[in-house]
Order: sequence, then C-alpha cells, then structure tokens
Amino acid sequence: MKKLQNLAMKLLRKGENPTDQLVRKRLGTLGSGVGVGVNALLATGKLMIGTLTGSVAVTADAVNNLSDAAGSVVSLVSMRLAQKPVDKEHPFGHGRMEYLGALAVGVMILVMGVETFSSGVKSILHPAEIAFGWVPFWLLVLSVLMKGGLFLFYRAVGTLIDFPSLIAAAKDSLSDMLATSAVVISMIAAHGFQIPIDGWMGVAVSLLVLKAGFDVVRETVDSLMGGRKNPELGKEIISRLMKYEHILGTHDLLIHDYGPGRCIASIHAEVPADGDILVLHEIIDQAEHEIGDELGIPLCIHMDPVVTGDEKTDEAHRRLSAFLAGLDGGFMLHDLRMVPGENRTNLVFDVVIPAGYRDTPALTERICAAAKEIDPRYECVIHYDIDYYH
Repeated sequence: MKKLQNLAMKLLRKGENPTDQLVRKRLGTLGSGVGVGVNALLATGKLMIGTLTGSVAVTADAVNNLSDAAGSVVSLVSMRLAQKPVDKEHPFGHGRMEYLGALAVGVMILVMGVETFSSGVKSILHPAEIAFGWVPFWLLVLSVLMKGGLFLFYRAVGTLIDFPSLIAAAKDSLSDMLATSAVVISMIAAHGFQIPIDGWMGVAVSLLVLKAGFDVVRETVDSLMGGRKNPELGKEIISRLMKYEHILGTHDLLIHDYGPGRCIASIHAEVPADGDILVLHEIIDQAEHEIGDELGIPLCIHMDPVVTGDEKTDEAHRRLSAFLAGLDGGFMLHDLRMVPGENRTNLVFDVVIPAGYRDTPALTERICAAAKEIDPRYECVIHYDIDYYH
C-alpha cells in the first residue's frame, strides 16, 4: 500500500497539497477520465467476445464494464458539483455531492449485480454451448490485468485525495477482476473438460458484484448519516493543541463533515483559571489560526478555565480520574469544581463516555460511591459527554 501511495504522490506537482480542493478536482478528473476510457474499451472488447463465443458470463461482464464507465462519469459530475462555491442556501458548500455520487455508483453496481444473477440463473436452467477461441481467451486474460491495474490506480488516487467515488470504483474494479477470472475458468472448463459451468460462473460474478455494491452503499450512507470520520484528524488536532503554552488539557472535540476535505472542528481547551485572560485569549487565537491553516480546516477553540493549586480540588480530581481509569472503559473526567455548602460539598464535573455506552445510572452510582470514600460529604453532579473519536 505504501508503494501505491508513493506512486500516487508523484501525480502531485511540486508544493501541491492533496487536501486542496483545486488539486482534488484535477486528480479526481484524471481518475474519472481514465476510468471512462479503460472501462469503455473493456466493454467494447467483451461485448465482441461475448457475441462470438455465446458466453452469458462474458456478455454480463461487458455490460458491467459499461456500467463502470457510466459510474466514472457520475463520479466526475459529482466532483464538479461539489466544487460549486458557497451560497446563501448552502453556507457550508456542496461537498456532500461527492457522497451522493458514490451512492449512485453503488446503486448502479447493485442493479448490474441483480441483472447478472438473473442471466446466470437462466443460463443454468437453459445452458448453451460456448464457442472457444484463443484470441477471445487471451483478450479476457488481458482484461483481468487491466482491471487489476485500474483497481490499484483508483485506490491510490482515491485514498490520496479522499474521493469516495474513486474508492468505490476501486472496490468495483477488484470484484470485476475476480469476476472476469471466473469467466476465464468457465471457458477453460467448457473447452478442456466439457463441463458447462458458464451459468454458475455468471451467478458467482453476480454475487461478487452485489457484495461490492452493498459495501459501497453501506459506507456511503454511513458517511451521509454522520458516521465517525478520520479519527486520526481528531488525534492530530489534540496533539498540536497540547504543544501550546498554558494548555492543560482538552475535551469535547467535535468534527463536522460537510464532504471530503470540508470539515469544521471545535474543541474545548483547559487553561489555568488564575491566568491572565488576555494572554490566554491570544494563545487560543493563535492556536485556532495556526492549527486550522496547517490542517486545512476551520477550527473553533473554547477556553475552559480550570482551578489549579487548590489541595482539595486537586485531590478529588486525581482520585476520581484514577478510579475512572481503573474501570477500563475509556472514561475520563474534566471540568471538576467544588460548590461548598453547610452540610455537603457538591462535586460538579463532566465524564467522557464512549459512543454507544448506555449504563450511565450504574456508572453514576459507582462514581458517587468513590467520591464518598474521599469525603462522606461529597455529592456528585455529573454531566456525561460522548467521546466521538476514540
């Protein structure tokens, strides 16, 4: 995979950033254009072979290649539409058009899978003799190699510029490569051993195509519905922010995805409560601009003052944090403050829980019990935050 990434990097001009939208547009257009050309060539050759040999599987595979060429056109159109500038109705741009383009490609793959399955079943029920020829045979072998090359090209470029339609096309190309290999096997079986497996191979082809289509649709719908994207970006934001002076910790990271390369992030940064507010604000401002520019995303940082140097507060924070870490559930504590009263002291704090965690009542009981072990007068007021990126 690393060699593929290095190869894809060579497509970049000196100083270009693959996350830049103009660079993504150029390489996306290149990738889609190559896909149209190669798939159209393969579809034409396979239709000729299918007609000459009478192979249902070959003809079905040819139609599938034609669908792939149309899918490349859809990818190209979706990227062009995604590049439209921000307007009043779409203040965050049109980037999710790329997801819709990938979804359209996935649906096309599913449709072709169903049609191929139908043709395969008909061939099983009513088998026809397949005419064998060395020229068609070697052309199909060449087709396997071309699809393999297209798979590698799609995956390298699609991953480099984070282009969902190309990544979807890569999966489709891999299934096509396996499918055409199955067709070659069926030709060998029919010619060398007189075993009519063309229809069965057609069904096998359809299952591969359906699997590829299902995966593309599932992943694209997941993105459209707000599935977790790029955890590494979240880690990078936190890592860079923690390098700034007076930043004690971070929490409540949110990354909003408006299409590939179009994210907006917000995060809370903990700073000393007794620090100079103007100095701290300048540091936060600097971090917003520098990290945002370096990662190519708008970044909003909320400044959270944290009391330090108070013995009781520090002890409660330390012991409760250790307790949560010992539960081995990915729990973390932040923003703890004390509100003293006549007969009790409220500990007000936030606890970060993994996405999908449900048993907060039981967790609250355990935390409150741990707090009373520190001081029987402690009462906990807990707010739960969801950790979206771990």
